[in-house]
Amino acid sequence: MRRVWSYLTAFGSGFLAATLLPVASEVVVVGLAAQPGVAAAPLWLAASLGNTLGAVVNYGLGRFALHWRDRRWFPVGPGQLARAQAWFQRWGVWTLLLAWAPVVGDALTVIAGIMRVRPLPFLALVFVGKAARYAALLWAVS
Repeated sequence: MRRVWSYLTAFGSGFLAATLLPVASEVVVVGLAAQPGVAAAPLWLAASLGNTLGAVVNYGLGRFALHWRDRRWFPVGPGQLARAQAWFQRWGVWTLLLAWAPVVGDALTVIAGIMRVRPLPFLALVFVGKAARYAALLWAVS
């Protein structure tokens, strides 16, 4: 049962870290990996899936955020939004492989929603990038 909680914790911290909340899932995953009886493969999968699902939340926010872009409280000005969209159009959907990166990764997933990237390529690229990051992390601490 303790291992199940470890994997659920990895999933939850990965999920929260991928949203706009300031959570460092790497610290949690490394701490869980150090515990006896916690296997690296399910830990990797749980963290990767949670982090990818959190990115889906950002994607959803991006899909619907433009409905409120004319409001005063909208967090991004028209110029910033236009620059972000132009940048994403220039570099393309492959930038989602960098969705694991601190700060810019969250923005990339929101912009992907704004740009209406198809869901399947979004999921595939985001998962690959995030899973590779957790794999490298777990390999480094093993």
